[in-house]
Amino acid sequence: MEWQLIEDDASLRELLAQHADATAVAVDTEFMRQSTFYPKEALLQLCFDNKAWLIDPLKITELEPLRDLMTAPGIIKVLHSPSEDLEVFSLWLDALPSPLFDTQRAAALLDRGFGMGYRALVQELCDITLPKDETRSDWLQRPLTDAQCQYAAQDVLHLLDVYHQLAAECEAQGKLDWVLSDGEDAINNQAAVSPSYHTRIKSAWKLDSRQLAALIAICEWRDQTARSKDKPRSWIIDDQACLQLAAALPTDYEAMRAALELPEAVLRRYSDQLLRLLSEQAKLPEEDLPQPLPAPLSARQRGQGKYLRREAKKIAAQLQVAPEVLLQAKDYEALIRELEADGSQAEPLHWQGWRAEHVIEPLRQLLQGSKL
Repeated sequence: MEWQLIEDDASLRELLAQHADATAVAVDTEFMRQSTFYPKEALLQLCFDNKAWLIDPLKITELEPLRDLMTAPGIIKVLHSPSEDLEVFSLWLDALPSPLFDTQRAAALLDRGFGMGYRALVQELCDITLPKDETRSDWLQRPLTDAQCQYAAQDVLHLLDVYHQLAAECEAQGKLDWVLSDGEDAINNQAAVSPSYHTRIKSAWKLDSRQLAALIAICEWRDQTARSKDKPRSWIIDDQACLQLAAALPTDYEAMRAALELPEAVLRRYSDQLLRLLSEQAKLPEEDLPQPLPAPLSARQRGQGKYLRREAKKIAAQLQVAPEVLLQAKDYEALIRELEADGSQAEPLHWQGWRAEHVIEPLRQLLQGSKL
């Protein structure tokens, strides 16, 4: 196994200049985030040809050459299941790898299985068993051990071989554009403004308008606090406490203490801020309150969802793709709710492109013609 550690700007510039005419590069990252709000970049791995380059972001200061690589339109960036890597690149480089070929997504579009892990894919396509020894390693420690470097190198050394095999199969089946289109969707989703966190909290639909306004404000306060301290959201207060606060709308410390299942120290630390926040929300005029979140699907609508999933499996069989790669669970619900909406809602990005013709429109027509 051949790899080299890059720990200075000059070596990085030389490396990227030597491979400026590459058509593809395998990319991976190692990062840490167990106790932080933001992921902390710890290592960047690249593979050109048959050699891995391990770039130390703790020692590199000139990021422009990496930004140029990530955005070079003629070099395909090959990653495996890159959602977390995209977050790292967005925060660290302020640039996202494009064009993007996701080998996990390609395997699903070739009906090799949905959500295949990198090691399973390497085993299947390259007949190589990769170790897992450094999975929980401390990647921020310096110096990196030889075992860490060997492990990190393997994450990209075989990725390029996997890419070449999958890309050839995709080309033969007319699906290469599908993979690259899904890569573009992933990039756009990472760059888009995320919906407010309150939409992720279960049972938030039970709140009335004023309680929901309070929940939105509490979640925004928690995000701001977590970012300022660079700690996970749950280290401030957890989702259950956010929901309990919004439902109870306490006006004093004792009422808050009775409503929440939080340690006394946490209550004392944040009670003044939260009570002040809730007091401000209580003064909002009715016309400024949000609409309650939609209730879960009715029994009839759940039946429609099952019908759509059955039909989607038929479409997947015709397209020779893994059924799960067609749509996410929330997409079926969105299609059902779309029937009763006024048409003002924006379509998700991944409903466009190849899915529009092969998946979305056929399912819409089936749903509209269904007697369910």
